[in-house]
Amino acid sequence: MSDGMFRTVSGLRRGYDPDEVDEFFSHARSVYEQGPAGAISGADVRQVAFDLVRGGYVTAAVDAALDRLEAAFVARHRAQFVTERGQDAWMAHLGAQARTLYGRLGRPDGDRFAPPVGRKPGYEPADVDELCHRLVAYFDTGAPLSAAEVRATTFRRRNGRNGYAEGPVDAFVARAVEVLLGVE
Repeated sequence: MSDGMFRTVSGLRRGYDPDEVDEFFSHARSVYEQGPAGAISGADVRQVAFDLVRGGYVTAAVDAALDRLEAAFVARHRAQFVTERGQDAWMAHLGAQARTLYGRLGRPDGDRFAPPVGRKPGYEPADVDELCHRLVAYFDTGAPLSAAEVRATTFRRRNGRNGYAEGPVDAFVARAVEVLLGVE
């Protein structure tokens, strides 16, 4: 990844701040090539946020590059973990994470996550439960499911106490992506 590798949108539209994006990718490249292992994790890449500015970088292109970067850091972490502790330890590590996910998946539809607090918006339970059904099929029968598919899942908004709180759902999805990337 090199500075300025992304196209910019027109000056009338908003995109990610080029300076922030270039700085992050430059730092990530440096850490990946020379830095200590673990200085940046896949979760760090997933959680990065850039300001929107007029004439910034095309958000979809930057997001796609972040997905690839996350997968690269996860693969590096997996390789280092396996080298240090062995494949069996890696599978045990993934198994523990998968069991945590599976515990949440065992709850009934509409009751997997807490509702939003106060007047905060939430996610449509049916949309979240649909993703949960796909994860159950993956764990139970090996139905095909990739980290990219989970990452690309969108949920409609639901106002009021009939929705799922966004924070716990987002954390759950992040862990599912982590497990799937660890297996891929």
